[in-house]
Amino acid sequence: MSPQQLAGTLAPEHASGALRRFLVYLGPATLVSVGYMDPGNWASDLEGGSRFGHDLLWVLVVANAIALLMQTLAARLGVITRLDLAQACSVCYPRAIVIVLFVLCEVAIIACDLAEVLGSAVALNLLFGLPLVWGALVTALDVFALLALQRFGMRRLEALVVVLALTVGGCLAVEWWLAEPLFTSLRAVLSPRLDSASVYVAVAMLGATIMPHNLYLHSSLVQTRVAPSTSAGRRRALRYNLVDTLIALNVAFCINAAILVLAADVFHANGVVVTDLREAQRLLSPLLGTSLAGVLFAVALLAAGQSSTITGTLAGQIVMQGFLQLRWSPALVRLVTRGVAVFPAVVVLLLFGEDATVPLLLATQVVLSLQLPFALVPLIRFTASRRLMGDHANGRAIVALASVAALAVVACNGWFVIDMIAGAAGVPALACIAVVGLAACTLLGYLALAPLRIDTVQAKSWSAIDMRASAARYNAPHPAGR
Repeated sequence: MSPQQLAGTLAPEHASGALRRFLVYLGPATLVSVGYMDPGNWASDLEGGSRFGHDLLWVLVVANAIALLMQTLAARLGVITRLDLAQACSVCYPRAIVIVLFVLCEVAIIACDLAEVLGSAVALNLLFGLPLVWGALVTALDVFALLALQRFGMRRLEALVVVLALTVGGCLAVEWWLAEPLFTSLRAVLSPRLDSASVYVAVAMLGATIMPHNLYLHSSLVQTRVAPSTSAGRRRALRYNLVDTLIALNVAFCINAAILVLAADVFHANGVVVTDLREAQRLLSPLLGTSLAGVLFAVALLAAGQSSTITGTLAGQIVMQGFLQLRWSPALVRLVTRGVAVFPAVVVLLLFGEDATVPLLLATQVVLSLQLPFALVPLIRFTASRRLMGDHANGRAIVALASVAALAVVACNGWFVIDMIAGAAGVPALACIAVVGLAACTLLGYLALAPLRIDTVQAKSWSAIDMRASAARYNAPHPAGR
């Protein structure tokens, strides 16, 4: 089953009692949150902590706040319009713009999947001695596990992801206890600073925390719950999804903060800069005085890679079907999106070897950050539209806050690009970067200011609602879903 076919398969409004209704609403943000603790996050957090100590912890705090806001907007879009972000783009913008947005989103998904495949391959190498190239190929098989799990409904898939996330959290909690942190992080949070030496890692941490494809994923997953039929029900759904987002993303933030502080107190304190995930695992055991530290690191990395792989594959299918309106079978779409992720990973490993995993993972997160504005701007635009959202459109204060957050992301990316231009050698490189930057700014301006195609939005929105209402009626005998 595809995510679209799973729409309306859980009916929280039919559950007896407020607590049971709330528990049925919980889940979508949990699947989204694993993308905030994937191997790409590990690489950026390890690099930031080992190189700069606690100095970049404030970046995680700010990025988590922006992520909370944007994921909440994504959930609102899905609950109210019954369209995911990709579908909304396809019915609000001209076809040419939609194709460009699809290509940009696919680049982000490939970068994210590359990080997940590399991380899982490293974990398999650490635990079982499997070469990284073979480990990357083995991760392609998890798509079949995902296909099998979805036959049992969304709740089973959510439960698996929760178990994997708890595994990551439990392993890192033990690592934290072994490291005996110095608790000097609060000072770094209250005195933010950034310079040309740390901007690259800061941009990577930003991209690792606020992933563009997670916005598409969240706006689709909330639709697995039956659309509330009343205004009060919609407000309740929005409130419960907000709580779901707050819980899941703050847990992910704690895990990221734990990795950065662990790297700061173990590696930075000993003058060690981590350039390879396997090096980090090897150094943990002697520095912490127990072999358990290295084993827990590898287990947590494998759990993080596999959980984020599941959600990344779902996001790839949502984006492909939402932007291009494909009618392929779910199995074929998943195989294609998984192959698109595994092939670059194998090529990268063959070209660059097995000794540069952290730089490669860091580069993928920078790519995510550069792609992020092209998801944020349409999301803010759609959720502020009264024609799309009705009475649930964002107020001026929320729009202003979200716009400031998006501008901060653009400014951070702009600083990185300017810094890169300053270090670029030769006129051709400068000209190429300048042309790409101008094209990106032009596209963002169009996404923010061009009139939406409201006439076609209304018809396609009702079509989507009717499809989901049919699924809801079919599942009505199962009050709390499956």
